[in-house]
Order: sequence, then structure tokens, then C-alpha cells
Amino acid sequence: MVNGEGLFYTLVGALLAVPAKRRCLVIRTKFGVMGSAGGEFVPTIMDQSFRLGEQIADHNCIILTGACPGLPHQAVLGARQQGGLVVGISPALGLDEHRKRYLSPYEEYDIIIFTGSGLMGREITTIRSCDIVAIVGGRSGTLGEFAIAYDEGKVIAVLQGTGGIADHLPEVLRVIDKETGAEIIYETEPAALVEKAVACHERRIAAGTAYLGPRTTI
Repeated sequence: MVNGEGLFYTLVGALLAVPAKRRCLVIRTKFGVMGSAGGEFVPTIMDQSFRLGEQIADHNCIILTGACPGLPHQAVLGARQQGGLVVGISPALGLDEHRKRYLSPYEEYDIIIFTGSGLMGREITTIRSCDIVAIVGGRSGTLGEFAIAYDEGKVIAVLQGTGGIADHLPEVLRVIDKETGAEIIYETEPAALVEKAVACHERRIAAGTAYLGPRTTI
């Protein structure tokens, strides 16, 4: 009989015994989608977000968002249609506050984690929970999420042509002028973007750098 602690270490040992290049098959890739939760939404951009979610699910990745409406929710709907696993990181203390104060969806999610941290506070949890961070459109909140992802050396997938922050990140990076280990992929088509982002993450797994955590230099 193996006790709880013994089982834990047995599982960890089994995981570490898996070659790095195959570990992505054991730990499913978490693909975050960050973008505009409010404002005017152009139908073509909403469609791109939906197709982004479809592609994430088709690549057997878990889709993760801030459990908000808008463009990230369109990606959630796309992933759900393809049978993907959907996780939301809520700013609320619980479901009642999530629905009534933040006016956010919940029925389409398999898992919602209630942080109680507010809109800005939950961003760190959201980004650190992702292996890949996609940027779609976006305003000030998305810019903050991008900044965290960039400082912490994430794989960042930018869906260009979706307006907002997504179409101005090259200018932002010129101003930042700092190397953090982040890898940024730009594409205008969801299928190509997800394909390249997942391949980048798998290269990091093979190199043993995918799960090292933040490597920010001040």
C-alpha cells in the first residue's frame, strides 16, 4: 500500500523519467488568450478569435482565459465547439460576484478559479498559469498582461490584424528595449499562429527551458 506522500513522489519520479521532448504529451500545454473584453467588436475579428479557440483545441491544448466576455470568450466558444478543455481565472471571490459584479460568463467553462484579486491582481495568476500567451486586440488590461508575459519570458503569440494592442506591439517593444527570454510570434491567421506557437513551446521543452519560471533581468 502506497501512502499519499509516497504516491506523490512516485508520480513525480515517473514524470521526470519521461524524456523532455515527450513531456508535452504528459503535461498538456496551457494556451492563454488575452484580449479585449469590452468595446466595439468587428465581426471579422470575433470570427478570428473563434477560430483561434478552435485551433487551440485541435492542438490538444487547454485554453485559459481571464473568464471574461469579449474576444477571449469567442476563443472559448471556438474551443468548446472542438471539445477543448476550458479554464477561466476569475477576478471574483466566487460565482455570484463573477456573474453580478464582473458580468462575466461561466457556463462554457470546465473550471473557474476564483482568485478574489480583482481585474489587475488576477493577471499575474493568469499569465503564470500559461505556457503560451496569445494577444488578440486588447486595451490597457491586455497591455498589462503582455507586459507580465514579456517580463517573464513567455512564448507570446500575437494575432495581427485584430486591432488594439495586438497591432502596436512592435512599437511597444522598441520602447521597452529589454531582453527577457520571451519569444514573440506574429501571424494574421489563427492556424499558422497556433502551429508556430506550439512548435516553439515544444522546442523549449526539448531544450529543458519550458518550465524554468520567470527569468527577468532588471
